[in-house]
Amino acid sequence: MPRDRDEAFLIAGAGLTVRLGGQAIINNVDIAVGTGEIVVLIGPNGSGKTTLVRTLLGLVEAEKGSITRKDRLVIGYVPQHLQIDPTLPLTVGRFLMLGTRASAKDLDAALREVGVAQVLHSPVQSLSGGQMRRVLLARALLRDPDLLVLDEPAAGVDVAGQAALYDLIRTIRDKRGCGVLLISHNLHLVMAAADRVVCLNHHVCCEGKPALVSRNPAYLDLFGADAARAFAIYTHDHDHDHDLAGEPVAPQADHDHSDDGAHHG
Repeated sequence: MPRDRDEAFLIAGAGLTVRLGGQAIINNVDIAVGTGEIVVLIGPNGSGKTTLVRTLLGLVEAEKGSITRKDRLVIGYVPQHLQIDPTLPLTVGRFLMLGTRASAKDLDAALREVGVAQVLHSPVQSLSGGQMRRVLLARALLRDPDLLVLDEPAAGVDVAGQAALYDLIRTIRDKRGCGVLLISHNLHLVMAAADRVVCLNHHVCCEGKPALVSRNPAYLDLFGADAARAFAIYTHDHDHDHDLAGEPVAPQADHDHSDDGAHHG
């Protein structure tokens, strides 16, 4: 693991192996997330990413290995898919209240933090893909989590909206100091948002800073040289930011994507 053994993690898995139908879905995997760290889990379809996360959350039992969690760890989870009956009369406010004792003030604050305060009284079924992802994120934040676990948080969102959403995740991390474990297929956008990348293909192929992983032979074997070039172009030439609606805006002096590559390298 990338940190000293004496340094505590929010959550850590060691030697995790999960078999389904006699086949190893994940095999001898080590992974850990520290406080204030954004760890991105990438890999091809069927590589075991969601199974690994579900194992860390205790939803899937590992055949081998161990999981260590910080004492009284609070986890906020955003699933990749959530099916809601289209005929169910459910507003965003009522949806956020399910399973919680949050106050109206808490709901408003959570929605404002993710940039969609205006949808509080809207039917859930009327939300766009981007709005729904933000509502799910707000629901996770109501738990005041130590660790955010996000499974494809930008699913169903266009590219501009994805960039804004990953910027939002970094802002939440900076504000709250929580750890983030994030699964994504969108390599160039999500790697630019990461502190550390874990590349999985049933086992850990490579791990480290995004710029280093993008040049690792194991990464190139999985995703090809084009993916590495796309990441380099994004981190060094992406000369604008996006607002909460996904529209381009001029970069701020203290937040320049071109610096991200240097810091990560």
